Amino acid sequence: MWGHVWLPLSCRIYFMHVPYQNSQMKRTVLITGCSSGIGYCVAVGLKNRGYSVFATARLPSDVARLQKDGFESLVLDLNDSQSIYEAVQTVLERTKGRLYGLFNNGAYGQPGAVEDLSREALRQQFETNLFGTHELTCQVIPIMRRQGEGRIIQNSSVLGMVAWPYRGAYNASKFALEGLTDTLRLELAGTGISISLIEPGPITSRFRANGYTMFKRYIDVEHSVHRDHYIRTEQRLLAEGTVVPFTLPPSAVLKKVIHALEAKRPQPRYYVTFPTYLFATLKRLLTSRTMDWVLRHLPQ
Repeated sequence: MWGHVWLPLSCRIYFMHVPYQNSQMKRTVLITGCSSGIGYCVAVGLKNRGYSVFATARLPSDVARLQKDGFESLVLDLNDSQSIYEAVQTVLERTKGRLYGLFNNGAYGQPGAVEDLSREALRQQFETNLFGTHELTCQVIPIMRRQGEGRIIQNSSVLGMVAWPYRGAYNASKFALEGLTDTLRLELAGTGISISLIEPGPITSRFRANGYTMFKRYIDVEHSVHRDHYIRTEQRLLAEGTVVPFTLPPSAVLKKVIHALEAKRPQPRYYVTFPTYLFATLKRLLTSRTMDWVLRHLPQ
């Protein structure tokens, strides 16, 4: 739903104004989905702040580019258990067994009406957005337990708390991520490991472009009762520039990640963008029927 053309300059302008807040900054952070958008922005911001950043991506070509940018960069494909295991082992080898932070950012959004989503489309959405993230998280928890400290940050979405039409696969994956994360936060109490959810609304990224690829792969536009809507969807996914009001640059997420990494008591949830604050408030105040009416009448 959210996202448009990636604008890295906005991140770099923000980095110039971020002060250092403590002297122990050579901590290691592993980030998924760093090829562009939020992941790349956060990787650059934390590196400039003094962290040792392992910026991962799914494609070797993106890893090569990240390495040219000066990152410790690895291939990490959330759909591949062996890739996850090898990435974690490589990080441990290079850091003498230590890892302070994990930012689970890698994800994509599968557009389409629920009745048009095949089992395979849902499976792929969950493999990336939930199962791979869960597997990676479970591999780093024992490391953090041994250290007696650690920060796990899950990049969720406003669509992890409010369902939006024609985003059922993405909604479901983010709702599930939030449920697992809330449970994990309870189970990690007293371990020194903090876990936080970041819930962005519209952020500049390649989200629409990636969503369009999966839309073309799994949605049969011509044979769907939702054909007219899908024609508009394609126009939105292919549009240049901002298509959603209140869009912020990825540096808005970076600011929350920094707080989650450095605060003595990081927040369980961080809202980013006006729509997230708005819909969180409406969900508390409105009945389900009234909320449904609001969501049905918003631009799609």
